[in-house]
Formats: sequence, structure tokens, C-alpha cells
Amino acid sequence: MTQPKLAEVAGVTEVAEVAGMSEVTGTDANMLAGTDAEMLAVDGVTVRLAGRDVLQDVRFAIRRGEFVGLIGSNGAGKTTLLRVILGLQVPTAGTVRIAGRLRARRTGLVGYVPQKILLDPDMPLRARDLVGLGLDGHRLGIGLPSRSRRNLVEEMLRAVGAERFADERVGNLSGGEQQRVLIAHALISSPALLLLDEPLANLDIRSEQEIVALLSRFSREQQIAVLISAHEMNPLLPVMDRVVYMAAGKAASGTTAEVVRPDVLSTLYGQHVDVIHVHDRILVVAGRGGEPGTAHEEPDVAHEEPDVAHEEPDVAHEETGTAPVGSA
Repeated sequence: MTQPKLAEVAGVTEVAEVAGMSEVTGTDANMLAGTDAEMLAVDGVTVRLAGRDVLQDVRFAIRRGEFVGLIGSNGAGKTTLLRVILGLQVPTAGTVRIAGRLRARRTGLVGYVPQKILLDPDMPLRARDLVGLGLDGHRLGIGLPSRSRRNLVEEMLRAVGAERFADERVGNLSGGEQQRVLIAHALISSPALLLLDEPLANLDIRSEQEIVALLSRFSREQQIAVLISAHEMNPLLPVMDRVVYMAAGKAASGTTAEVVRPDVLSTLYGQHVDVIHVHDRILVVAGRGGEPGTAHEEPDVAHEEPDVAHEEPDVAHEETGTAPVGSA
């Protein structure tokens, strides 16, 4: 698997090959002009690693301003799919198009928020500094301060509700506060497509709801296409336009009503699955009648208590997504 090249920028390890963090270029703007069609088109993507199909013929598309949930359990292939879209993983078959063009490694059209960042609490990097790196962190050297840059950073901090802890060290922030800063970092370059890898993991219920509402507002107001991966779909139901549901490297996409049905999910999992609606929540549970001896994973069971911590990020047969934040 291709590993990103690393560069040290202001004491923070940045993923240089992912970081298309500059403003949208003239070429990118032309690609967006008048675009009312697909912002992201994934067509027949297959990834085979170590003799195993991690992704199998995955197909879906996202239009501008759509909010799409990428749902699946550990090892379903969500992080590998995001890596393909980012250009970090070459697919064995299939194509990815962004604004109608084949995916390039560097474009200002895509913003990315990883599962987590690893920062020492003692690192003297403030929240406002990390947001500012979304503008020029991909360039060598330290960017020169300017009034326009400061204004952009302040505006984005206000937009995500992070101004009160703007001068705090990022390593000392809570999980919800860090997510706001990472989202600001990804959005400051004005991407047309925003990818988020498990941003709700390990957040409490209040922070989870606030982050979902924040992302939905940006998607609606700025017509940003959002693809957000998660184990649990229920926090996304109030704002989700469509869902890409993954299991064992396969995917089914459409509206929630079209995809989250016993027949569709039973085919996807290769065993009988029940879908239960309770108090505006959807529970997906393994039903009776599955084929004996099948090795498919158990479907996500969505009836945990609200305060139960989320599962660990995807680790089975794919990269964890633990990486510095950037845009691509």
C-alpha cells in the first residue's frame, strides 16, 4: 500500500500528498462552474490486498450539497474506500471521478478529516494555528502572517463555534472541540467535497449532535458534498440525504428507505438480517435463518445505550485512518 510522504510544518506532521489545502485553483473553479451533476462518482471500485478483496465493485455518486452517510462495521472497507477517493490507495479496478474528472492526487476540491490526530498536549500548537495550516500547511516553510489570512482563520473559527478555545493547545482540547477545529481546518480552503472518517467516534451524545448539525449546516449553506463514515447511522438520520451501506467490502447505496431493508441488507451481509424501527431509530440485527457456517461478520446492532462509547476505528485488513488532517 502506498504510504504518504511526510513533511514537518510548524512542528506538526502533515500528510503532504493529501494536503491540497490551498484555495480552489482557477482550474478547479472551472470544473465547478455550473456543476449541478455529480461531485463524486465511484464506479466499480475494487481493491484486492494480500489475496483478499477489501472492496468489491463499489458504485455510488454524490451531488453538490448532498449529505451522505458511509455506514458499516469494523473491517467493512470504509477507510479503504476513503483512501481510494483521496488518491492514497490505487484501486485494482474501477474509477473515481471528482467533478467529472478522474481523481488526481492534488486538488483543492476535496477536504478531509481523519479519524484522529495524535498531538502531544505539550506541543505549542493552538487551535487557530491548526486551522491556519489548512490554508498553507502544504507549502514548505512557515507562511507569512497577513491580515487576510488572520481574518479567514477568525471567520472559520466563529463558523464552527471554536472561537472561545482558539488560543488553547490542540492537544488539551476535548474530543468535540478537536473535531470542530479539524472541520475548520478542512473547510477553510473552500472544498466542494468533504470526506470525514469516523468523526463521531468516542464523542458524547451532545457533542455528536452538535457536530452533525454543524456539518449539515455547512453542506446546505455552502452546497458542499459531504461523505461521513460511521458505525452507527442513527445520529445521521435527521440530516442524511442518502446512505452508502457497506459490509465485507460490498456496498448498497440509495435513500435510507431503499437500502436499510431486510432484503437488501440480507443480500449485502450474506445472511438474514432484520431491520426494526423503534422511536425514530433503526436497529439492524442478525436474524434467524442465516446460512450455517458462513464467515460473514455480524451486522451492526444499533440498540446500544446512548452513552455507550463508540467502537474502536476500523482496523481489520485496512489502514486505520489515523493521520494528520488535510485536504486533498
